[in-house]
Amino acid sequence: MKRFFPKGRVVDNELAHDIHTLLGDAVSQSDLLIENLHQLQDHYGFLSKDTLAALADVMKLSQSQVFEVASFYAHFHLEEPSGTEKACDSLTCSIQRTQPINPNSEPVPCVGQCTHAPVSFLKDAPVSLPDYITFEDYDYSVYKMVKGKTKYILDELDKSDLRGLGGAGFPVARKWRFLLDTPEDVVLVVNADEGEPGTFKDKHCLETNPHKVLEGMLIAADVVKATDIYIYLRDEYAAIRKLLLIELEKLKKSDLLEGCTLHLRRGAGAYICGEETALLESIEGKRGLPRIKPPYPAESGLFGRPTLINNVETLWRVQEVLELGPLNGSKRFYSVSGRVNKPGVYEAPANTTVQNLIDHYAGGILEGHSFKAYLPGGASGGILPAHLNDIPLSFGSLEKHGCFIGSAAVIILSDQDNMKDVVKNLISFFEDESCGQCTPCRVGCEKISLLLKEDTLDQGLLIELSDVMQSSSICGLGQAAPNPLLSALKYFAEDF
Repeated sequence: MKRFFPKGRVVDNELAHDIHTLLGDAVSQSDLLIENLHQLQDHYGFLSKDTLAALADVMKLSQSQVFEVASFYAHFHLEEPSGTEKACDSLTCSIQRTQPINPNSEPVPCVGQCTHAPVSFLKDAPVSLPDYITFEDYDYSVYKMVKGKTKYILDELDKSDLRGLGGAGFPVARKWRFLLDTPEDVVLVVNADEGEPGTFKDKHCLETNPHKVLEGMLIAADVVKATDIYIYLRDEYAAIRKLLLIELEKLKKSDLLEGCTLHLRRGAGAYICGEETALLESIEGKRGLPRIKPPYPAESGLFGRPTLINNVETLWRVQEVLELGPLNGSKRFYSVSGRVNKPGVYEAPANTTVQNLIDHYAGGILEGHSFKAYLPGGASGGILPAHLNDIPLSFGSLEKHGCFIGSAAVIILSDQDNMKDVVKNLISFFEDESCGQCTPCRVGCEKISLLLKEDTLDQGLLIELSDVMQSSSICGLGQAAPNPLLSALKYFAEDF
């Protein structure tokens, strides 16, 4: 008699029962796959093959679907972790580190603690709450004042010329207007997944005054008539997640939401999910692969619904503009790190210069160092020499020099930093973080990394590779990845 065997890994029924009990009602929603993976890893320490098979069984998903999601995100461990320590290997930490990373440590990309560079920490270190303004100490007076006044809100945002501060810089009022004539069932997504190396401004906003961001969020939801709000928070911000779980529960119990359902989703270590459509895929419980546009999120976004996506600092500024006036749209936060005495998040005019940030905010260049170069917009924003220290750090001012402001992650470099080593670090980051969906980005980052290891550079081939990546990559990651290489070749040829 012919025997039939089930395809895939055989499910451990006892383990499946335990998982079903642990997850409860969450097992019935496929979009909660990433949340469920987090819960299981928190519970078991890692995600074994048996655990993934049992999870697939209780969630009624294929094993391949569960495995491909679990293996996509850096923070999911498919084998029992061996080390107890993590060490940041991003640019700011790398230039400040005087000794190589401990071989028993797990290298990780930027964790948003650039003020303490170089950063190493225990994996299971206890999470303590920061000192922040609580719900009881915040009155939401601006939201109560402007609620229902859509025209007034949009007019004020127009006057302020407020742009999105996550990187793209699209005018906020215009973006919101795209959603005004859509059918009901609009979704608002708050992008709190800042993963650009050297960027920690959103962390500052949420750790100090989270309700200012949440008030801006409610104002946006009121304008576009959103019925669901999703906050997507990067997994590295465990303390912020802890405080949001507390404060969002208070918000839900108030009368401020009025039928709008609030969801907090946890990222899992993927820089690509800062790209808006990759973020939507991740919230839906999938790999963070950018979508082909059109359609744009305003037409068909999260779960196919019209969707507005705004960054944390953008919503902070929305609240400020409506409370203090349009001129407050001309300020922004700069994350300043690297070879300065006082790295940190500084609020300055949107047309400030790097020299002003160094001299009047960041305490000057470190003793024994001289200012050589700076990254105006993080890893993807390019590199500029010190003699171009008077360019306004604003939208449209840096592009003619081959750079852009992006998320305003300003990293200061000195005469003790070799630009070839700097570029190697940045390209290695992009190589690791490429989602792999499109060939120009996936192969291009790898080839550039290999070519940079050669003693003699084939600059013609590097420029040709960069051109292909910029013109044919699906999303901004591949399009911007060559920026640090191209600007370094232009301004610092002697270091190569």
